[in-house]
Amino acid sequence: MGEFAVRVTKDYLVFCAAHFITFGGECEALHGHNYRVTVTLRGRTDENYYVFDFVTLKRLAKAECDRLDHRMLLPTQNRHLEVRTADGSVFVRFKEKLYQFPEADVVLLPIPNTTAEMLARYLAQRLRSHPLIAQAPNLGVLEVEVEESFGQSAHYRENLGGREA
Repeated sequence: MGEFAVRVTKDYLVFCAAHFITFGGECEALHGHNYRVTVTLRGRTDENYYVFDFVTLKRLAKAECDRLDHRMLLPTQNRHLEVRTADGSVFVRFKEKLYQFPEADVVLLPIPNTTAEMLARYLAQRLRSHPLIAQAPNLGVLEVEVEESFGQSAHYRENLGGREA
C-alpha cells in the first residue's frame, strides 16, 4: 500500500535568530544561525485528491518563521537558566553570567533548550494546533526539519491524533 505526502521548503521558509544552549552544566556563547525550515504532511488524499494545499502549507510555515526571524530565542523551561521580564527587558541568568535583551527582540519559547531538535518540535506543535491542520481528517503525520546550517539539521515527526496515514 502506498503513501502520500506533501513537502514544502522554500527560500523564504527561513529565520535568522540568536540563541545559546546549555549542556553539561555549561553555557555556550551567544551566537546565531540562518535557519531553514521544511514541513512535510503525510496522509490520505481528500475529495480533491490533495493531501494538503501547498499554498496554505507555505503560508502557515512562513508565519511561524516570521515570528522567530531576527529575534533572540530563549527557552523558558531550562532548569539552568533564570528568565524574567521587567521594565521592557528580558533578563537571563546562567550562574554568574547575566544577559539583558530588549523585550521586543525576544521570543520566549516553552521549551527546555533552543537546540534544533527542540525548535523543530516547537514548530511542529505550533503548526499542529492550527485549525486547518488540526481539523483535517485525512492527515496522519506532521514532520518538521530545522536546518541550522547546510547539511546540519534536526527532524521532529508527530502522529496527528492517531489518524491513519
